Amino acid sequence: MAESSHEPVPGMVEKRGRALWLTHALMIGGVLIVFFPIWLAFVASTVTQPEIVSPPMPLLPGGHFIENYTKALLSGVNVPVYTMLFNSLIMALGIAIGKIIISLLSAFAIVYFRFPGRIAFFWLIFITLMLPVEVRIVPTYEVIAGFGMLNSYGGLIFPLIASATATFLFRQFFMTIPDELAEAARVDGAGPMRFFIDIILPMSRTNIAALFVILFIYGWNQYLWPLLITTDVEMNTIVMGIKQMFPSGDDTADWPVIMATSILAMIPPVIIVISMQKLFIRGLVDSEK
Repeated sequence: MAESSHEPVPGMVEKRGRALWLTHALMIGGVLIVFFPIWLAFVASTVTQPEIVSPPMPLLPGGHFIENYTKALLSGVNVPVYTMLFNSLIMALGIAIGKIIISLLSAFAIVYFRFPGRIAFFWLIFITLMLPVEVRIVPTYEVIAGFGMLNSYGGLIFPLIASATATFLFRQFFMTIPDELAEAARVDGAGPMRFFIDIILPMSRTNIAALFVILFIYGWNQYLWPLLITTDVEMNTIVMGIKQMFPSGDDTADWPVIMATSILAMIPPVIIVISMQKLFIRGLVDSEK
C-alpha cells in the first residue's frame, strides 16, 4: 500500500514565515512607539535642567539618577511625593477591594437568593450606577460633606466603590456555575455564606484578579474627585501632585523632578500588572467563563 504523502505545499512555509516575521516586526514597532515616550521621561529624570532645555535632548540616561529621585521623593509643591504616593496607594487599594467585595456580595444575592423583584433591583443598580461620578459629583459631594468625610480616606474611597460593571460580570459568571454545586452544599449542611466562601470565591479567583488590576488602575488615576474632596495638602494624591508641579506664569518648571515624579507614579500600577499578569490574562480569556 502506498504511503500517504505529507509534504508541505511548495511556498506555504515561505509565505507563513514571511507573515510571521511581518507580524513580529509590526508588534515590535508598536511596542517601541509606545515605550519611547516613557524612555524619554526616564532619561529626563536622570539629567540636569540645562540638558533638557538645551536641544537636542539626550537619549541616554545621565548621572543624576539618585539626586533627582531623592529630590522628587522628599520634595513637592506643598507635600513630599512619598506622602502623595501613599495616599494614592490607599485610595486605589480601597476602591479596588471595596468594589470587588460589594460586587461579589450583590451578584451572589441576585443569583442565589429568590426574593421578589431581584431582577428589577439588578437592572436598577446597573442603570443608576452606569452614571460616572462626574455626572453625580455635586450631590455626592454634598453627601460626603454632610457626613464630615472631607479630607479623609473614607471620602476618597466610599463614593467610588460601587460598580455596576463588576456586579454584572460576577452575576454572569455565577450563572454559569452548575446548580448541582449549590444543591450538594445544601445537602452537606453548608449555609449560604459557607457556600460563598468555600466554593464561589475559589472559583471566582481569576475574575477577581482581572477586575482588581483594572479597578486598581482606575482608582490610581483618579483626579477630579480627589481634587474636589481634598483641601488639605496632606491628602493630595500623586496625580494631583504632578499637575501642581507645573509652574504658573513665568516660573520655570523643574523638569528632572517632574519626570522623576511621573516615573515614580507609574511604578505601583506596573508592579500590580506584572505580579498578577497570569491571573489577569486567565480572568479575561478563560474559556470556562
